[in-house]
Order: sequence, then structure tokens, then C-alpha cells
Amino acid sequence: MKVIDASEHIMGRLATHVAKDLLNGEEIVILNAEKAVITGRKEAILEDYKQRRDRGVKGRNRRGPYYPRMPDRMLKRSIRGMLPYQEPKGRTAYRKLKVYIGVPIGMDTTSIIKIDKALDRGATRKIHLGEVAKWLGADFGSE
Repeated sequence: MKVIDASEHIMGRLATHVAKDLLNGEEIVILNAEKAVITGRKEAILEDYKQRRDRGVKGRNRRGPYYPRMPDRMLKRSIRGMLPYQEPKGRTAYRKLKVYIGVPIGMDTTSIIKIDKALDRGATRKIHLGEVAKWLGADFGSE
């Protein structure tokens, strides 16, 4: 089982590496999902996620797709988009993924790894996934 700390990892790059490992049969646990980074203009990112969230709101004419607002579920959804989720192979791989906000109590933190290719190397325009989630109205116990 791989335990990955998502702090300061670019979300899309992290998702591609995790999706590959899941398809190879590994079990993966991701910690600190709210500290993952999305690069780009803050306003554009917030508008994009607002649009995704509003697309599936109940009470409107359209029924789905429903998009999560919690950072752990947003990261898990982006990984799901990189798996062949409609096929048995993809669903089996998706079940082997666990994503958490922060570090759960009792988690063994000695074997936490970082993925070098997915680390943020000082992008000037970025926003943390936790900030996006809070802007969308998520309520989770973060700083």
C-alpha cells in the first residue's frame, strides 16, 4: 500500500500518477487532500469549479452530473476521470483508492511518500484545493 502526502502537489499531475498505479493493482491512500494545488488564474479556477458545481444542482431542469465540494472528494473525482471507470477494471482500481482531509488518527505516517514529478516547483499563479472547496461552501475542519 502506498501512502502519499498531497501537500504542494499539482492536482492533475498527482491524479495521473495515482491513476496509473491504481490500474497496476496498487492500493493507494492520499493524505492532506486540501493542500493539493491547482495552477492557473484564481478567478478562472473558481469560476470553472462554480460552473461544475452548479451544473448538477437539484431543482433546475438539468439532473446531474453532481460535482462534490469537499476537497477529498474533488481529488478523488479527478482521479476517477483518469480511469476507465465504466469498465470492471477501472471500477476495481477505483475501489482501491482512499483520500483523506488531513491525516486520520492512527494512520502510520512513517512510510509517507511524495511524487517528485507532481510537486509544485514554485508556480506563481495557483490556489489550494481547500480554498476552492471553502469558496464552494464546504465545511471541513482545516486551519
